Amino acid sequence: MLLAPIGLLAAFGAADQPYAALLVLPLVALFALFAREREARIDGAIELSQAYKGTALLLGDVIEADDQYTGDHTKDVVELTLQVADALGVDEATRRGAEFGALLHDVGKIQIPNEIINKPGPLDDAEWAVMKTHTVEGQRMLERVGGVLARVGAVVRASHERWDGGGYPDGLAGDDIPLAARIVSACDAFNAMTTDRSYRRALPIPDAVAELERCAGSQFDPAVVAALISVAVAGAPREPDWQLTLGSADSSDVTAVVPRPGVRT
Repeated sequence: MLLAPIGLLAAFGAADQPYAALLVLPLVALFALFAREREARIDGAIELSQAYKGTALLLGDVIEADDQYTGDHTKDVVELTLQVADALGVDEATRRGAEFGALLHDVGKIQIPNEIINKPGPLDDAEWAVMKTHTVEGQRMLERVGGVLARVGAVVRASHERWDGGGYPDGLAGDDIPLAARIVSACDAFNAMTTDRSYRRALPIPDAVAELERCAGSQFDPAVVAALISVAVAGAPREPDWQLTLGSADSSDVTAVVPRPGVRT
């Protein structure tokens, strides 16, 4: 596109002065150099993006190897998160942050003792305090990787914040919580509610939807809840009991959406 008008200008000039066309050759060469450099930058960015995605997938495999329960839950949250992000029409950067955030939102649990992760019942106050450090640990791990994943670390850290400011670890509220983290938070909770846990059975879809609606504007971003419900209802089977299992949940998310002492979120 840049060369076309220059070529036209050279043609007009050469009509009267045939050698005038030679004067534009340095400019043509300069544009060609810019084009090659731009192509190299694009190729490098793609290659770097693939490397970061490969690292994220590798970390996801580490989560699964460390705890199959958490690994299966993570995969299902990723799929649901992408559907909700598409329903909201977010930009590509937010979609990528939500995807990586969903994949890695539990990566910090590698640092949590297995006896807490796999405890078949409510956590006591001391255990709960340890569990809540997993988002900070996750961010710390991703910042050590750097680049794109360092930015994803902010999503991981905020994945248990609440719309009303009552979450952890920083007490962020409303739009101060990254949109990608708001999406991951709602999808994480919905998947946990609708799958069997070590200490309770999965909730039916209507009950989980009702809980999302009840907590819209307190725990969750209302716009995210609306998009999530539209995705969940569209994907639900038509059997009378409306049961749907979206995947295996981990042992550290909500049993009810509103936190209570000893309840994992």
